[in-house]
Amino acid sequence: MQRAIFTEEQQVFRDMVRDFFTREIAPQQSAWEHAGAPPADFFKRVAELGIMGIQIPEVYGGAGESTYKFNAIVTEEAVRAGLQIGSLRTHLDMALSYLLAYADAEQKQRWLPRFVAGDLIAAIAMTEPGTGSDLAGVRTTGTRADGGYVINGSKTFITGAVNATHILTVVRTSPLEADGDRRSGLSLIAVETDRPGYSRGRLLEKIGMKAQDTSEIFFDDVWVPEENLLGEEGRAFAYLSHNLAQERLSIAVNAQAAARFALDTTLAYVRGRTVFGQPLAALQNTKFELADCATDVEAGQAFVDRALDDHDAGVLDPADAAKLKLFCTQMQGRVVDRCLQLHGGYGYMLEYPIARLYTDARVTRIYGGSSEVLKSVISKSLLRAAEAGEQ
Repeated sequence: MQRAIFTEEQQVFRDMVRDFFTREIAPQQSAWEHAGAPPADFFKRVAELGIMGIQIPEVYGGAGESTYKFNAIVTEEAVRAGLQIGSLRTHLDMALSYLLAYADAEQKQRWLPRFVAGDLIAAIAMTEPGTGSDLAGVRTTGTRADGGYVINGSKTFITGAVNATHILTVVRTSPLEADGDRRSGLSLIAVETDRPGYSRGRLLEKIGMKAQDTSEIFFDDVWVPEENLLGEEGRAFAYLSHNLAQERLSIAVNAQAAARFALDTTLAYVRGRTVFGQPLAALQNTKFELADCATDVEAGQAFVDRALDDHDAGVLDPADAAKLKLFCTQMQGRVVDRCLQLHGGYGYMLEYPIARLYTDARVTRIYGGSSEVLKSVISKSLLRAAEAGEQ
């Protein structure tokens, strides 16, 4: 099916990004995987193409585009080139959203021009050991002192920490009261990674996404000026909830692109592989499996494209984004698994793209809200709608 959601300008942008990723970045993927992270100059090279500033207002040196579809194109073309750019997606799809929405005029003037130039690299620090998806359980503290905050605590599973210059950190600035709202008292503070007391722990070893750095980070009496507080003190939970739709859309776009890439690479494989004296593609089981996968991929694409339009229109709500991520990540798992099966034993070999697609796919049903959490969000939305209809 033909996609009709992109403008001619966006298609030209896609061609540029595809050429950049395919010719200049893809040959480095193996080195990235061995290093466990992309090199720092990757972000500068992306900035030189103008990608960093697409959504940043012109007054700060950006292009001033409001649509998210340019971001989606970057993700789709990275997956098509066999790349893992999770730290860039965190930087563009998540961190920038908070800066644009909640930074004041002084902060925007201080940070956004550097963002456009690729000199400021941002990551998000929410998850802590033992809290997982329970953001209300954050224990990292930000205590007022000397015109700022002293931060103590630790975070884990932080994507992009290796190259980050700024960590947007969720801290508890008011004590957790036994009978109070657990979501209150949380604040969002930008912490420069060169401040005394900040440290990055080991790169965490994962079964997949080897080139996407994931680290622990630690705060030991890290003093940060009050000018680094994003938005209002105590409002972080509301800010995080507001950005969930785009975060889950980003994950769904990546999952959908990965499923399509799995199908494309499998089509090439079965056409060239001979079994029992005939092409693997000629066997009825192969045809049926490919048909099921193709149908799944097309359904996912329609869902994603509708969500991209809705997000640009400002009507993609958290429940719809939860449905999108739930479907696309589960569909990704189904498609990649069936495609690996069609590769036979070769599918288990890392020299074939399908093997990495398989290990990379598993975590998408966990991060950004596990499938179980998303089902809870969706069901609550359904019950609220039903109750409203009865009133």
